[in-house]
Amino acid sequence: MTDLIDEIELAARSVRTDAYSMSISELVSQYEDGDLVIDPEFQRLFRWEPGQKSKLIESLLLGIPLPSIFVFETDQGKWELIDGLQRLSTILEFMGKLRLPEGVIAPPSVLEATRYLPSLHNVVWEESDQVEGVAVADQRPLDKTQQLAIRRARLGVEILKRPSDDATKFDLFQRLNAGGTVANAQELRNSITLMVNAPYFRALRTAAENDNFKTVTGINEDQEQKQRHLELAMRFLVHTFIEYDGKLDVEEYIDEGAIALARNGDIARDTSTIIQTFDLLSQADGDRALRRFDGVRHTGKIGLVALETIAVGIAKNLSDVRALPDAVGFIRQKSRDFWQDPATANFTSPGVRGTTRIQRTVPYGAQWFQP
Repeated sequence: MTDLIDEIELAARSVRTDAYSMSISELVSQYEDGDLVIDPEFQRLFRWEPGQKSKLIESLLLGIPLPSIFVFETDQGKWELIDGLQRLSTILEFMGKLRLPEGVIAPPSVLEATRYLPSLHNVVWEESDQVEGVAVADQRPLDKTQQLAIRRARLGVEILKRPSDDATKFDLFQRLNAGGTVANAQELRNSITLMVNAPYFRALRTAAENDNFKTVTGINEDQEQKQRHLELAMRFLVHTFIEYDGKLDVEEYIDEGAIALARNGDIARDTSTIIQTFDLLSQADGDRALRRFDGVRHTGKIGLVALETIAVGIAKNLSDVRALPDAVGFIRQKSRDFWQDPATANFTSPGVRGTTRIQRTVPYGAQWFQP
């Protein structure tokens, strides 16, 4: 137990906290003055539906307490928001104060009817021709009393004082958000990657939005909205460049791998690996390249097994494959032969755990696609 006590004391020293209760008006003023920082790119990673936004404003009008927000105190004394993004962004957007990544003010939002306040339909903070989707004549502005009720509503602010290292910051961010209903695992991963290295994340996102990548991985509009393309791009790169020792849970391995890649920051290597690999796959078989081949035709859905063996296998041999006289023909034939190999049954058998599967698929694919 002595070891555990020592570990607890050491970890606890890296996290110092304080707490305040602040009015919405005070928080808005801090945001406008630049003392409360919301990384604008997070606004592209987390999206609330109009109904969710309306319920938040409903809670403020009804006097229902909201959960505390969490901020980091930076070396300059500013507060960096790490949990409560959507709550605060929703309020700022509704009031016409939210800045977009481009630096311009976001169009003010308009509310929908809620269960307890059906009259919130088409309610706005104040009439504006900047409100999208509802003509000024149809807008219903809050009166001053209702605006004041929102301004005076209070939020708890939990302040994390200058963690000793970035790893603590990332881990706390993940822990604070993991229990919420807004962020899924990939949204958390995206956010943490953005926190580690914003230029790397932006480059990765651009590569994942490449037409060949989306075609080969079968990404549709709904999946792109849920950031499935970013998830697959991150998995692809982690499997390609980060060795797996079989100890971590697969999702934790992907999390740790994504952070390691962002810290390494080899943007040119990682983005070119995505683009070149999926360009070859697209030329070989288009949107069928990662689908099972039954000897006659491609069938079924695109799964992680194909990503881990075919796509990653090509990536691990990319230079040698590209040097072949007919790289596209090689990939087409090897990909189709792969599905006929009896060994593939070990990758898709029922009950095979992810930790076991990727210890089989990734090495097998790397060997299979050696020219």
